[in-house]
Order: sequence, then structure tokens, then C-alpha cells
Amino acid sequence: MKTPDVRRLAMAAGLLVLAPVCAEYVTGYDDSTGDPFVLAVSLLVFSPLYGAPALLIRETARRLDVRWPGILALAAAFGVLQAGVIDQSMFSEGYRDIPYWEEMVRPTYVAPLGLAAYTTLSFVAGHAIWSFGVPIALTEALSPRLSRTPWLRTPGLVTAAALYFAAAAIVLRDHLRTEHDHATAAQIGGSLAVVALLVLVALTSAARRRRRPEPPAPSGGTPPRPVVVAAGGLVAGLAFNFLPSTWAGVAAGLAVIALCAAVAGRLSRSAGWTGRHVAALAAGALTARVAVGFLVVPLGDVAPVAKYAHNVAFLAGAVLLGVLATRRRGTAGSHDKGVEEHRNGNRR
Repeated sequence: MKTPDVRRLAMAAGLLVLAPVCAEYVTGYDDSTGDPFVLAVSLLVFSPLYGAPALLIRETARRLDVRWPGILALAAAFGVLQAGVIDQSMFSEGYRDIPYWEEMVRPTYVAPLGLAAYTTLSFVAGHAIWSFGVPIALTEALSPRLSRTPWLRTPGLVTAAALYFAAAAIVLRDHLRTEHDHATAAQIGGSLAVVALLVLVALTSAARRRRRPEPPAPSGGTPPRPVVVAAGGLVAGLAFNFLPSTWAGVAAGLAVIALCAAVAGRLSRSAGWTGRHVAALAAGALTARVAVGFLVVPLGDVAPVAKYAHNVAFLAGAVLLGVLATRRRGTAGSHDKGVEEHRNGNRR
């Protein structure tokens, strides 16, 4: 029996909202912090800007059997596109007159490229993990039966792409009109080249795996319980978010990413790894991001009561979402049980 369209559309709508929440709201850095009305209205721009790409990444992955390394590569591609071409914050030396911007940029500034290594790593990894990867993982975990099936048909995909381009155009136009630092043609061209390379890496890895006659057998061993995985995601997320804006901080950030990738990759090859573990890792990372918000000083004039009410509300929401996502049974793991069942069915 076909899954009713309403359930698939509900999942898509959930991701459309969760992605901008994870990307823009959880840390409470902007002057909209603690203002529910402004936060809600801002979704009219942020949902197309972050939610639409998250949907396109997710739908591409589920149609082409792109797994998590490829999903994160696609997410990083959108991160480069966002920071390098759309809002051009990657190449700005004084973005939005943020008081601490120069402190972030100067220690690792690479003059020939016109960017700082620290902010580049923060923006691209931040988008790949928190703007796209985390909301995709948590939304899918809320409905295990739909976690490996497409949610949108062609009209939905076209609509998502149109919404993204419209929102991106609005942000780019506002940047060109209000900011002094604009990316050069060479910087935009370089950013687009990196975007294309990341997309190629993701799609090539998926195509190479589809040519194999059988998926690799899972290794032995038992992975840690989801709560332990969540704790690991929390620690790694806190470590990454508290990096100093120095070359040592850049090196440490790359080390944290490499270590997490190696450990998660190894654990995911065990037979006991499931979607609950993926959701737990995402929930831990999201909780870390929300916790950092308690120490963030918002831009503009935000009352302390509003700020901390915002932080507490999003922390409670992150914990609740993590509990709901990791309690769901039957979510396919990194070996894509749903895909394997589909293949087995085709052999019958």
C-alpha cells in the first residue's frame, strides 16, 4: 500500500522548518533572539534559504543511494555556496558591523585568498553539520518507515529549488546593497568550483557503490548504546564550537572532524548500528550548539530575560526532539537496510 502523500509532505514540512531553526535560531546570536513573532516571520526567508536545500540534499540522497559521507559532502557544498556566494560572509572583513568579527578573521587571514581559515572552517562545517546534516538525521528518525523513501515528487522538488533561488537572490541583493565587502569574480568562481567538486565527490561515491554486485557485509562487534553516542556528539560539538580563532584552533577543528568521521565510520560498519545511533549523534551535536547559545551575546539590544528564555526554550526543544528521535524503532542504519530489502525484493 502506498504511503499517503500527507505523511510524506508532513515530513518535508518538518525539515523545511527544522533546518533554519538549527541554522539560525538555536544559538540566539541575532537581535531577534527571544522575540517569537520576529522568529516566526523570519522563517518566510530562512525556510527557503535553509530548509529547501536540506530537502534537496535529502531527496537527492534517497533517490541516488547517497549515504552519510556523501550527504555531508552535499551539505558542505551548500555551505560553501551560502558563505562564499550568497551572503559572502566568507570573504568579508567586517560583516554586518559585528563587533567581534575582526577578532575572528585577523589571526588566520590568508591575504591571497581574501578569507580567514577559521571562519571558513566554521561556516562550511557549521552549515554541513548543523544547518543540514543534523536536521536531516533527526527528521528522518521521527518516521523510520519513511526514512529511506523520497518525500517529494517532481513538482515538490521544483518548488523547493525555486524557493531556494528566490531566497538566495533576496539575501544576495541585500548583501550587495548594504555591505561594503563584496566577493570578487575570482572568489565567486573559486567557490563555485569547490561546490561542483563536492557534489561530484558525493555522486561519484554513490555511483561507484551501485556498481558493486553486493554491499559490504557489516563487521562484528556491538556499537555503544545511543545515549553514549549522543554524549560523544555533545562533547565533539562543544569542542568544535569553543575553538579559538587561531591556527591552532583551525588545526584542532580539523582534528575533531577527522576523529568524529573515523569513529562514526568504524562504528557504523557494525551490524548493530541503526538509525537510532545516527539520530543520537545528531541530537548530541544539536544540544551542544544550543548550550553554546547561553554564552553568546546577541547582536542589538536584547533583554537578558528574553535571551535566557530563548536559550532555555531551545535547549528543552533540542532534548525533547533527541529523545523522540532516538526512541523510534526500525530506522534503517548506515547499511541502508531498506535499500538492501529493496534489492532482495528485486531478486525474487
